[in-house]
Amino acid sequence: MEIIRFSADDFLELKKPHPCGSRLFKVIRSGSEVRIVCTRCGRDMTLERVKLEKAVKRVIPSSKE
Repeated sequence: MEIIRFSADDFLELKKPHPCGSRLFKVIRSGSEVRIVCTRCGRDMTLERVKLEKAVKRVIPSSKE
């Protein structure tokens, strides 16, 4: 299984939408557990990295490079 590279301030598009309807989440903290925030309703979640990597459709890198 390939490791998906993402870091803080990147955006993740997930395969399934959040109950509010948004698929876009902002990464706040990454590590063995990843903290993400829904861009539509502001819900803050902490998920295991392995579980989150299976749900990610694509990574949108932050533009501060």
